[in-house]
Amino acid sequence: MDTLITMTDEQLVTDYSNGNNQAFDILLSRHKISVFNYIYFTVRNRELAEDIFQETFIKAIVTIKQGRYTETGKFRAWISRIAHNLIIDHFRQEKNENTISNDEAPVDLLNNPLLCDGTIEDEIIRMQITSDIRKLISYLPDSQREVLEMRYYQDLSFKEIADHTGVSINTALGRMRYAILNIRRMADENNIVLTM
Repeated sequence: MDTLITMTDEQLVTDYSNGNNQAFDILLSRHKISVFNYIYFTVRNRELAEDIFQETFIKAIVTIKQGRYTETGKFRAWISRIAHNLIIDHFRQEKNENTISNDEAPVDLLNNPLLCDGTIEDEIIRMQITSDIRKLISYLPDSQREVLEMRYYQDLSFKEIADHTGVSINTALGRMRYAILNIRRMADENNIVLTM
């Protein structure tokens, strides 16, 4: 047990994936306070925070046991990302449950979420999605990143992009397609949710 305490998070993950359950106990004791505090600070409800905390570590256990943990050297960031995504899922689900879907229900314009300013949760989610997309874009190959930035941030047409980059329009379109596919793949691999 003493040797486990001196191991890095990555060594503990490897040890746990090889069947040593005590290794995960050490990981949990190292990170439980910071993860719980992050969740509680965000949701402001102790019972809900405890539920999300448990779900976070269950998801971590399943991912590690399935051999899908790939965040070398970044366990704390990885576990925080899981917690963050579960918080976003909770707010999304709560928002959907509060939306009237029955066409025959009376229309209440004063309580229609589509006619109201966004909540702070919506703004937090929007800012996080924007931040996540920018990070994912930074991992794209240069040619794909260049086309994507010209199209979305400079609002250039594909003809203008083709002229600026010295390639055909089809090549510019292909690079854009691969950029979007790569962003989706990276988001899926890292459990990043990119929708409101």
